[in-house]
Amino acid sequence: MTSTEAARKQGRLAGKTAIIVGASDERSMGFATARRFLAEGANVVIAARRKEATQALADRLGAVAVACDITSEEDLAALAQAALDRFGRLDAAINYAGIEVQSPILDVTADELRRSSDVHFVGATLFIKHMARAMAQGGSIVTASSLTVLAQAPGHSAYAGAKGGADVVVRVAANELGEKGIRVNSIAPGFTRSAMTEAYFGMEAVRRAFLKEMPLGRFPTVEDIAEVALWLASDEAFVTGQRIDVTAGQALRRVPLASEYA
Repeated sequence: MTSTEAARKQGRLAGKTAIIVGASDERSMGFATARRFLAEGANVVIAARRKEATQALADRLGAVAVACDITSEEDLAALAQAALDRFGRLDAAINYAGIEVQSPILDVTADELRRSSDVHFVGATLFIKHMARAMAQGGSIVTASSLTVLAQAPGHSAYAGAKGGADVVVRVAANELGEKGIRVNSIAPGFTRSAMTEAYFGMEAVRRAFLKEMPLGRFPTVEDIAEVALWLASDEAFVTGQRIDVTAGQALRRVPLASEYA
């Protein structure tokens, strides 16, 4: 047995199986979380809509890849079953699936509201449903909230509204599922460099405006998010129904207006 294999057998997630949705890009929170979970001994199933990209990352990591569209209840049920078929159990499920939807309230369309809701509210709710059904021995479910829920950002009614709704579902689910030994929480990332935000980090004015509002003086990273997900998935976290703020303190201040960095 190699030292790496020995470390995995003694890791914080040793013997556990985890599903991570939203892991088709090496810059993503999903990829960073999968890598961290594997290092701590978990069996990991990563999922996203893009099967080829997800499979390529799974091959690099030593994980299992499954194609899954968060808006498809059939896909979510099949994803949970795939983990059970391969590893015989499901202990942790993390959902980072997301799309960017921005529009001023005077211009927002019904289509934008529905697209955001399908992914961030309906998808997140059905994710919790099907992952919980597969957790016969209890476990931990985590879904992604957002800084925009904590510090209201202009143009984010569709995005933040759906994310905020999902946070309410997290609390309801935590209340209902606690007796089954299932903990349900959300993580609210701040302005974090990832596949979705890469273009913004290429703009110096945007970086300066956001950094000014962060008391901790640096941007959160995908690794920061992964560490919180690891804690929530581990037996160390006796926590449920909570939204964990990982915004570098920006939620204590504000989201800068576009006019400040245009």
